[in-house]
Order: sequence, then structure tokens, then C-alpha cells
Amino acid sequence: MMKWLFVVLMLIPAVAPAHAYSPVANEDAVVTAGDVRFTVLTPGAIRMEWAEDGVFEDHATLVFVNRKLPVPDFGTKTRGGWLEIRTAHMDLKYRVGSGRFTEDNLRIEFSMNGKTKRWKPGDENTGNLKGTARTLDRFDGRVEHWSGEEIDLGQGIVSRDGWALVDDSHRPRFDDSEWPWVEARSGRDHQDLYFFCYGYDYRRALRDFTAVAGNIALPPRFVFGSWWSRYWEYTDWELRDLVDEFETHDVPLDVLVVDMDWHITTRPDWYENGKKIKDQAGEGAGWTGFSWNRNYFPDPQGFLKWTETKGLNVCMNLHPASGIQPHEDAYPEMARAMGIDPASKTYVPFDIVNKDFAENFLRIVLHPMERYGVDFWWLDWQQWSTTSLEGVNPTFYLNYVFFSDLERRGEKRPLIFHRYGGLGNHRYQIGFSGDSFINWRSLDFQPYFTATASNVCFGFWSHDIGGHMHGESFPELYTRWVQFGAFSPILRTHCTKAGREGGIERRIWAYPLENFYAMRDAFHLRYALIPYIYTAAREAHDTGVSMCRPMYYDHPRTEEAYLFENQYMFGNDLLVAPITHPMGEDSLFAMKEIWLPEGRWFEWSSGTLLEGGRVVTRSFCIDEIPVYAKAGAIVPMQPPGRRAGNPHVDPLILSIFPGEAGATRVYDDEGNNSNYRAGQFSFTPVRFESDGASMTVVIDPVEGSYPGMPERRSYELNLVLTSPPEQVRINGMAGTYSRDPAPGSWSYRGDDLTTRIFVPEGSVHGQVEVDITFPDRAPEFLSGKKGRFGRLRKFMTFLARNNWDKSKYSNDTVVRAAQAGHRIGLDPSQAFEEIHAFQADWQETLRMIEECSREKQNYIPYGDLLSASDGGRR
Repeated sequence: MMKWLFVVLMLIPAVAPAHAYSPVANEDAVVTAGDVRFTVLTPGAIRMEWAEDGVFEDHATLVFVNRKLPVPDFGTKTRGGWLEIRTAHMDLKYRVGSGRFTEDNLRIEFSMNGKTKRWKPGDENTGNLKGTARTLDRFDGRVEHWSGEEIDLGQGIVSRDGWALVDDSHRPRFDDSEWPWVEARSGRDHQDLYFFCYGYDYRRALRDFTAVAGNIALPPRFVFGSWWSRYWEYTDWELRDLVDEFETHDVPLDVLVVDMDWHITTRPDWYENGKKIKDQAGEGAGWTGFSWNRNYFPDPQGFLKWTETKGLNVCMNLHPASGIQPHEDAYPEMARAMGIDPASKTYVPFDIVNKDFAENFLRIVLHPMERYGVDFWWLDWQQWSTTSLEGVNPTFYLNYVFFSDLERRGEKRPLIFHRYGGLGNHRYQIGFSGDSFINWRSLDFQPYFTATASNVCFGFWSHDIGGHMHGESFPELYTRWVQFGAFSPILRTHCTKAGREGGIERRIWAYPLENFYAMRDAFHLRYALIPYIYTAAREAHDTGVSMCRPMYYDHPRTEEAYLFENQYMFGNDLLVAPITHPMGEDSLFAMKEIWLPEGRWFEWSSGTLLEGGRVVTRSFCIDEIPVYAKAGAIVPMQPPGRRAGNPHVDPLILSIFPGEAGATRVYDDEGNNSNYRAGQFSFTPVRFESDGASMTVVIDPVEGSYPGMPERRSYELNLVLTSPPEQVRINGMAGTYSRDPAPGSWSYRGDDLTTRIFVPEGSVHGQVEVDITFPDRAPEFLSGKKGRFGRLRKFMTFLARNNWDKSKYSNDTVVRAAQAGHRIGLDPSQAFEEIHAFQADWQETLRMIEECSREKQNYIPYGDLLSASDGGRR
């Protein structure tokens, strides 16, 4: 009699940390039938192996490292010569004894959108939504500059077909040593396939994939601040002066990237007939280097000590492909360690898959510099696409070696900076996307490229913000690129060595004031959002869903989610649609079509509430970024003037956007070690409810703890687009109005119509409850006024320089309207009277500009600017 054999799962703790993955599956998850083996990994993921000799692979491979997962409920039976395996999400059938998997002997059925879908070997995944590429080097936008071919983003885990297959048959494996090392698989005839089915549940696909392929790396907190990088022959004094300029111009900085000229790149004897000779590895002499150029850095240790006192993290550039050449400081010791007589002056070849070489290279050459203060390495270029071990990509393996070396030592959180090495590389980040071209096409491609990489969990691309080469950094282009950078995983400016007089400049204060202020505002906003960004990074680690992700993760059945490919979600609550085209001649703004999903959205730059479920056309000045907050979003932020790496945010600012209810959990840990993997971290739960006339905000006691966690904290609540409250109560105590912030008080920011409540310091283990009563005014009454205030101030400045006929037109009307927000901030009790008066002044200003424009053409752009505040041109 046939019957189902049900295997019951006992839940075990979450996925193991990277250094303790378990490649051998629980035997209760395994079904073996002669020369085939099936491992039920999750209800929607299964491993399928065929081996001619019946010997199966239990080692970790370069992609799949953790097969010991909680055993899902599944059943098996054999009927009519077919083995059947059924889970909650799939039904697999294999004809027993039929050998290699083919379309004739293996099939899987699953449900998608209420319909049964069938898969068999050989089926093409036509709906695959792609992954990412090794680099953007040579690409002009999405097209390779010289060949004209479009970039190949490969296959991702996410597909509109509802399934993905990863063929792991030929990937090398890791051995069982204390530091797992790559080795070739046996040459036996075998198949090793991983099938993921998920229908439209794309998030589950990524969760299942990372359960087996390892978590997305959680970078140190400091990486989410700004990075300075430029290919330039800096001396240590020039870098010191540069950092002073950052401070002088109030531009935050956390990471100082020192490009390749820190080491010896040129000597007279490396030239023949004016051309550089090749080194012993056949590459240009000086391209690889590990010895400080003492002319530029006479005291390397002193320089690195200075960066430490400045609170900067230092990243150093490496091009290691030429190995250790005879001129290097470390050559004698490295040569002896590798069995080479130093007197022979024979170089030490670079062979990253040779474990002896890798261990000696790290111990002798790099670790001493790390002890002096180098925080992490930029692996800029290496052995192209091959190593001495067939099937091992050097990009991937360099990432693994450098990352795991830091991990094994346990001194700080592992971090590398390098190109993408293929599937599984999400465990070792940050990604360097290469030398992009400087033009609007490159900028326009990068939002899509960044978000789509989440389909292979490579969620931390770092682009050359502003572009690297082959173009000129026009102020508008660079400004828009910086604004995208502020809402991308990593904000790192960069460019090539072309002279500053040649048009490439990355110091934002060297641009016209309007552009500088816009870019600095973007930097400051980025830093304000660090708690939100870091929380999103932790969520990526836990769930496999990257910080920047396509719209279709949340809206898989809506066609617009696929069509609007260069807008994306930035964390759970912010939608970003970067401006990637110029404003146009004589225009003061750029127009942008944006798809807003169902629900209500708050436009950050203008303070406008917009209904979703439609495409909107909106206008954006050079200092405005298309960012939208979900209704009810709670966005954790930090005060100005803080470095990104400082984990102790006090006060924690909670920006709460209009909605009936909302909730979040704010993540914290020590910031730059791996203790979080042992459960040493905390979440602060926050929630609110509102019926329009009243709101209750609750900050629950902290969950968890970590060494050095502050026991007390204050909070600032920013209630966005609210009227000045009638009453505020903080833990039952009345909050008083104060124009200047003070614990236990509230104030009102009139320019953006935000109530600010200052919760006094208290124990993080206690609950905070804040109750607010508002006048009976809907948020729609205030919607859009912030944007109008701002644009009127632009016109007010223009008007001061371009007089009109004051016998016909009133400057006072314009100034009175432009100052409305300021006056509300000074006296919130007059807010409604001011708003009503503003409405009349606004209409009168529009009328005056329209009439004046008939006489003065230079007024037309400002008429368009104000009219566009409602979405379109006049």
C-alpha cells in the first residue's frame, strides 16, 4: 500500500554566521534513490544531484555553503516507478533508475497566481529579471563603448516565470581545513542542480537563496558615510589640506581612499626610449606596488595615525597581479618564504589560489600595514579572468581571501572593496563598479543597474559618483549624480587623473554656489538617514532583500513595477526616482514621470501628499530630489554633525509621515565588529496610530543588548505635515511650547510644517508614550506648501536682482508669501491665518509674473517654476 511519509520539522536557530556555515544537510532532509539524491532545503528550494558512481558532494562550493537548514515538512512516495517529493510549494517527480536528469525523467510542478506551472530540465527562463555584471569598465551607459554591445547582467534568482535554476555542477568546492580553501571537484560525471520556485513571492526566493548561499554581508557602519576618492598623485600634506577643506565647507567625510600613487609607481630605470618597460610578470612596471613612496609619504605611520585622530577610515588601492617584484620592501622575506633566493632577484608570482602564497602575502606584506592603520583594501585590478585552478574566478577568490582573512582574525568587521566575482559574491562586499563614463547615459543606467543587482543579492555597489573618465563634469550633471549617490548603497566620489583644468572636479565646493549648496544638502541628508540606512543593511543581512531593490519585489503583479526600471525602493519606506537627464535650456527644473504604487505617498522635497496607483509627472529644481515616503512611514534619523560610524545616536530622531498607523524597529550594534553574529545587537520598536485629530506615538523598551550599548537615550519626534498641536503629553506630562528646543518641549518648523517634540532622556528599557492633539485640519490643507515656500524664495532672490515695475507689481506681496513659513515658525498660533493669507498672495504672485512675462522674457522661467509646483508646466 502506498502512503505518504511525512517528515516533521523542528525549528532550529537562524542561518549560521559566515564563518560557521554547515554544508552537510540534515539527513532527514535527504531522499536518495540509487544514483540520485534530493535535498529538500526549504518548501520552495530543492537540491537535485545525479552521480554516475552514486558518490555525492557534501563540501561547500563557491556558491552554496550552508545546507544544514531546518527540515521542512515534506512527503515522499514511489508510484509506478516514479519517486515523488511534495512540499507546501512544489511537487517533484523523478523516474527511478533513469539516470541523468533530462526533460523525460524529471519534472516539478508549483502554483503561480492560482495556476499550475511545470518545469523540466532544459526549460528556458524567459522571464528572468537579470542580476549584475563584474564591472562597468568600458561601458557608456548600458552599451560597451568600443563594441556597441549591451551589457550582460546574467541570470538572477528572481524571474517573472516564478522559478530559477542554478547549475552548480562544475563549480569548485572548499576543503575542510581550518581556513576553508578552494579545490577542484572530481572529474566524475555528475549533475548538481538547485531549483527555487516562488511564484510572485520574490522576497521568498531571495530568502531561500541566502539560506543556502549565505547571508548578505553586513558592512561596518562607517561605510555608509561619504568616501573621498580620486586617481591623483597626492602627497600626505595635500590629503591633510583636502580634509581641512571638507571641514571648512561643512561637508562630512568618513572614508579616505588613497589611490595607487601611495606606492612606488615610477623610477627612471623603468623606462626605455621614453616608454615604460614591463615588469617580470609582463605588466607595466609600477602598476603593482606594496612599498610606500617616501617622497610623497615620508612618514606613513604618522600619516595613518593622523587619519585615526581625524576619525577617518583609510582604504588603500592595490593592483596585485604582478606579485612581489624585486624592488619591494617586503621582497626578501616574501621570496624566502616562497622558496626563492632573494639574491636571484626573481619575482614572486601572484597566485591567490596557492594557500602558501596567500598566507605569506597577507602576513608579510599587508598585515603590517593594517597594524599601522590601513582599515581595508581596494582590490582594483588583478589576474583578469583566470587562475592556476580551473574554474576559479580571481575576482571572486580575491574577495573571499581578503574577507575571510579579516573574519578569521576577528579584530574588526570584515570589509573589502572590489568588483563582482559572480554568484555567491554577496557574502563579500563592497562592490566597485569600475571606471564609468562621465555623461547622462551612465548616470541614467546606474539606478537600474544598482537595484537589479539585488536579484543576486549583491546589494552594496559603490559607483564612481560623477563618473570616472571620457567626459566633463558639468555642474548640473555632477549635482544630480551626487543626489543619486546620497540614495545609493555607498556614496563615493571619484574620477581619473585628468587635470582639474581639464574639467573633472570632485570637490563639491569648487562648483557654483547653487550646485554646491544642493550637493552639500544631499550629503547632509545622507548622514541624517544613517540610522535608517544601517537598519536596512541589517534587514538585508537577515532576509536577503537588499537596501536598493526594484519596485517589483513589492508589486510583482503590476506592469509599471517592471517598466519604471530606474526608480527603486530605498529600504522599506522610501521610493527614489533619481533625476538622470538635464533640465533643458532656460528651464529651472527637470520634469520626471514617476510611478507611485497604490496608497498615499509624501513627496519629500515639496511636502505634497499624492495618491498612488498611477503615474505622476513632477518637477524638480536642482536642489530637489524625487524621494517619496510611504504613508505612515517612521524614518529613523540622526542629528547633524555626526560621523556615520558613531553607533550611539542621541537624540534618535523619528520622522513620522502622514498616515493612520505605522511601525518600525531601529537597529543598533557596535558598528565595526562581528559580535552581532553572536546575538549582540538591539532593536528599538516604534509605532504610532492617528485619526487626524490625535496621535499616539509609542517607543517600546529596547530588545536585545550589545557591549557599550547606552542605557539612556533621548528622542526627537518630527511629525511631518502636521498643524501646530493643541496639546502634547510626554509620558503623561504636559509638553510646553518653546521656540528653542528643550527637553520636554515642542516647537514648530514652519518652512516644512513639521511639529518637533523633544522627549527627555530616559532609560532605553522603559516605554515612552507621546500623545498629541491637533486642530481639526486635514494634512491636505498643508500639502504642497513647503515646495511653494521654497520656490517663492528662489523667485524672491531673482526679483532682488531683476526689478520689475513697482508701480504695477508688488515686491511686498512676493516677500510676504515667501516668508510665510518663516513667520509660522516664529508664531505657530498664527499658522492657519498665515496659510489662508499665503493662498491669496500665491495667486497674486502668479498673476503678476504672468503679466510681467509679456514684457520681460527672463521672468518666464519663474512663472513656469511656480506653476510647476502643482506638477506640470503652465
